[in-house]
Amino acid sequence: MSLPDYPTLFWVTAVLAIILIGVSKAGFGGGVGAIATPLMALTIPVADAAAILLPLLIVADIFSLRHYWGIWDRRSLRAMLPGALVGIALGAAFFGYFSDNERILKVGLGVISLVFVAYQAFRTLILGRLAEAHPPDSAGVALGAAAGFTSTLAHAGGPPATMYLLPQKLPRHIFVGTNVTFFFTLNLVKLIPYAFLGLLRVGNLTTILVLAPLAYVGVTLGVFLNKRFSDRWFNVLIYTMLFVTGMELISGRSIIHWIAGR
Repeated sequence: MSLPDYPTLFWVTAVLAIILIGVSKAGFGGGVGAIATPLMALTIPVADAAAILLPLLIVADIFSLRHYWGIWDRRSLRAMLPGALVGIALGAAFFGYFSDNERILKVGLGVISLVFVAYQAFRTLILGRLAEAHPPDSAGVALGAAAGFTSTLAHAGGPPATMYLLPQKLPRHIFVGTNVTFFFTLNLVKLIPYAFLGLLRVGNLTTILVLAPLAYVGVTLGVFLNKRFSDRWFNVLIYTMLFVTGMELISGRSIIHWIAGR
């Protein structure tokens, strides 16, 4: 097996994307992983970027589960997973028919992310506290569906999941464990529609094998960094990353894209 004829910049963006995915999967900067597909799609087709990333996401999930196995909030998973399955089915249906839908989705998701950050910042600064009530299960179903849909199209399901999980004020390790378990389940299920749509190709196997060890590097780095933050700063970090992710989705230009365009 030989490596595909991708431009050199692809390998730069791919290395950065996989490390960020691993860091995110370990619970450091929850929204960071959402920029992985846009980064890689700067140099190769979006469908190729999504197809290469899915097995690598699963590898990162497995490495993360070693640290967080059994540490999750069952009520949250029961609320989000049914909706997520519906979202995956809808995402798979749209993937093959609307080539320009991805951009519209990114802008809409970015706006929702920024509105959520602004709302939570207002409540925190004005009221001096976050919401005390557990979000209703109906919100978990709806946001789970949004996460499944956007994750299928662009592996960008982090913001909707964060919007449901973070106001619950779960302990840090339970928040991370729930997030890892949720997306591990989603990514396994996504293999079915990806295979049905012909996105999983043998030609990408060499690229995936070369990049896979970087997922372990990212997860290890994320676990190390995650242990250095208190619960308070962890929440601040998550909201900051959610804001950055929202701006990234709206602007459509990453830092790598800006550098490459100079």
